[in-house]
Amino acid sequence: MGSLPLLDPVAASAMCAFLAVIFLTGAWQKLRDLSLFQANIDNYRLLPDGLAWPVAIVLPMWELAAGVLVLFDSTRTAGAALAIGLLLVVTAAVVTNLMRGRTEIDCGCGSLGGHVGDQTLNWGLTVRNALLALAALLALREDAARALVWIDYLSVAGGTLGLLGLYVTANQLMANHPRLHTLRNH
Repeated sequence: MGSLPLLDPVAASAMCAFLAVIFLTGAWQKLRDLSLFQANIDNYRLLPDGLAWPVAIVLPMWELAAGVLVLFDSTRTAGAALAIGLLLVVTAAVVTNLMRGRTEIDCGCGSLGGHVGDQTLNWGLTVRNALLALAALLALREDAARALVWIDYLSVAGGTLGLLGLYVTANQLMANHPRLHTLRNH
């Protein structure tokens, strides 16, 4: 069985730009209201007293670093590795609370297209995070050896916008699902 084909640089660049927007936007939303993000972390009930504040600072900084590093070819591997590590940590926290039956708390994601309090814990978050980790893994793959030309940059922009559109749509569907379920049962 042969090896997997190399990833075209247009696809790799679009994926990296998509991840950068997701992580940079998430970090910005958390950093602009650290006390709210700390409250979200406290709601998970996973940390001993006093650790929520340092974690509320470290997580968005980790997210910020992943978002910036994934943008550049020379640091893409480090950025993708940071992104995957962060996704594993936050997904473990979500799964732990879902297993405890704690679904009515804000995920604290601070993601693109959403507002604080729009997203409660659900299994869809784990699927979303797995897909983001897959995108980061694909970003780690070596590109096919070809230089980008001017038209490729338009393709990168279109691919990035398409991925962002899918991401925002999926997040909105997950946020609306509990509300629709409530409406349906009344």
